[in-house]
Amino acid sequence: MAVATALPLQQFIASLDDTCLPKILQVCSGVYFQGSVYEISGSEVSFSTGDLIKVIGLELLSVCCEDLSNNDKFELPINHTGLFKVVPDEMPFSTVEEMMSMRPVGLESCLPFTFTSRSKMTFDNVTLGAGKAITVLSIEQREDEEDRVRCHVQGQQEVSAEVLIPLSTRGDFVECESKECYTLQEIMSSPGLRSRRFRFENTTKCQRPLVLSPIHQVNALMNLRKNILKFPSSLEVDVVDVTELCQDVKFVTPLSLPEVISQPDESFPAVVNVLEGPDSRSPFKCSWLPELSKRSQLVFHRRGTSAMILLSSLKSRKAQQYFLVSHQYGGRFRRRPREFNSVYELYVASMQAPGLKVSVTRNCEEVEEEGLPGLSVGDQLEVVRCERMELPCESPTAQRQSVEALLCHHLPEPDDGDDDDDEEEVKQDEERQEVLLPLYMPGHFCEVLKDKKKYRLRDLGKDFSLPLDVKVVSRDPDVESDPLAGFACLRIEAAMLEPVIQTSFPYRSDRCFEIPTRWLSMSVAFTTDPLPWPSGEPPECHLDRVTEVTDTFFYEFRKQESSDEAPPPRPPKRNLSSLASCKKSSSKASKKTSKHRTDKNAPTKKLADLTLNSKKRPPAPPPPAILEDEPPPIVPRKSSGANKTSGKALPNTYVKMEEPKKKAAPLCEAEADEDSEHDYETVDETLLTMMKAAQENVMFY
Repeated sequence: MAVATALPLQQFIASLDDTCLPKILQVCSGVYFQGSVYEISGSEVSFSTGDLIKVIGLELLSVCCEDLSNNDKFELPINHTGLFKVVPDEMPFSTVEEMMSMRPVGLESCLPFTFTSRSKMTFDNVTLGAGKAITVLSIEQREDEEDRVRCHVQGQQEVSAEVLIPLSTRGDFVECESKECYTLQEIMSSPGLRSRRFRFENTTKCQRPLVLSPIHQVNALMNLRKNILKFPSSLEVDVVDVTELCQDVKFVTPLSLPEVISQPDESFPAVVNVLEGPDSRSPFKCSWLPELSKRSQLVFHRRGTSAMILLSSLKSRKAQQYFLVSHQYGGRFRRRPREFNSVYELYVASMQAPGLKVSVTRNCEEVEEEGLPGLSVGDQLEVVRCERMELPCESPTAQRQSVEALLCHHLPEPDDGDDDDDEEEVKQDEERQEVLLPLYMPGHFCEVLKDKKKYRLRDLGKDFSLPLDVKVVSRDPDVESDPLAGFACLRIEAAMLEPVIQTSFPYRSDRCFEIPTRWLSMSVAFTTDPLPWPSGEPPECHLDRVTEVTDTFFYEFRKQESSDEAPPPRPPKRNLSSLASCKKSSSKASKKTSKHRTDKNAPTKKLADLTLNSKKRPPAPPPPAILEDEPPPIVPRKSSGANKTSGKALPNTYVKMEEPKKKAAPLCEAEADEDSEHDYETVDETLLTMMKAAQENVMFY
């Protein structure tokens, strides 16, 4: 078999039409560094030596015009409105048929045209001299006869004649310059005209001869390319036609998992090759994930939609874990009381499940300016509804603010049977007591729950609103090592319907797992390999029902699900300048209410009269003037009297000091400043110097 000749891509594509497609081409030259990358309208095209390209379609984009005098090239759009004239060839045609084949096919403007013969010819007793102008009028076709062209010949003295010239007539025929003009679309639609030379009909433009070549957009397929490849035919690569040699070549098309889901049911089950494995930062933490590597094989049993539950472990010393659990999980659950860290969480939970009862697990101090009531540990509340409450005014002229608050009933504590009748009346009053909790109020609450029933996972999703805290009380017997059984508490975060592909490995086709196609990015290709079981006898599949996922999966899921939810309310802005007056008024009100309330932690009156709670301590008295041969003064004991504001130190009979070199300057007596902001004693620098000298010269007896 002869070796095919390599041609430039543009020249080869120009010789094709839609009737001869598809064609398989092989890249053989024109590639740099064994790979050539072209950026074409944002689409990256890469060719390497030996690549196979299956051309499946052509679309005319523009026309390349090459000036033969200087080899300059420029492009014109296919809808260019300018006209072109044919430049007659200098080389003569050897037959009339060859000359006619260069005319455009299907164009009425191609006729008539004029040519001359360099030799004398005789037809039907009509002799045509050399150089005589002959005009072709039409082509006549008759059965069982040779095709002829009807020509008009102008003789002398305005005598004309018509003659029929067979197409096989031989001679030296030269085409005369025609007055006919053509558009680019007409030239490109005729193979005969595409091989001719043209010039612009407008004489103000370039009058040099031009060669016009079409530039097509090539639609092609390549091995391991997902989409149809589109590139212009002007790429500088050489190709060879290998269509006959590559009849059995199959171009592999990679598919993503969402594209696999869109395949018809007849495509399953099938053996697929993994072309590109999942990302190393996959949101799944399971045993089958590391085996989804490149060049491995999988068995896709079926596609469908699976109901799943997202579970999470509670925060503790260990890292928080997350699980995707199938509705087919066979374990049993028991409800656990939920914990809430704000009133807003109580509000959200009460909207999903009315009649919510909670117990306070941490004390909350009352802040009257913000409208926050006081709560004690053990207080039980029943959520009633959400309504608006007015905050205390900051000043008499200020406008009242109203915020959303949760109306709750304060439930009485359990009756011990030893209370008096008065206490029973108080409890009845407390039972009717209403508490307004602003939605922005922080707090710590625990759900009051008395449900001891065991539930299946699918029943919990139907009967209760989520989120829901549960505990596994009996594990699934079909799961070899149930990871959910070891947790003291699990939270059901959400229920979802996920498009999945039921998958297994060929060497273990009965152990299946579900791949959620929205959360795993990989590419595969269908093969024609046989299935790993006897024909018509598929194995009974055991499905993995618990799949651990990462925190990235949880956060991405929350981002998608809660994109439309409103954020929790913020506390209202307060005017800082008027807070002082508000605090004074609130302190007066608290004094009035303190007379009627008894606090176990309040200090007694005697403790309140101690020095720590009395007026601020006065500063230390100044030392007296130091005389010669006198011992240094000592700091006197603190006076117990509140009205004593000054004093002098008494001489120390146990300490003697040497004669000072200089006499200290007399210090004036300092009076205690009761309005000072400090509650400690002020020590003068002179006193510090004097005491340091006394310590250095002291003698003990």
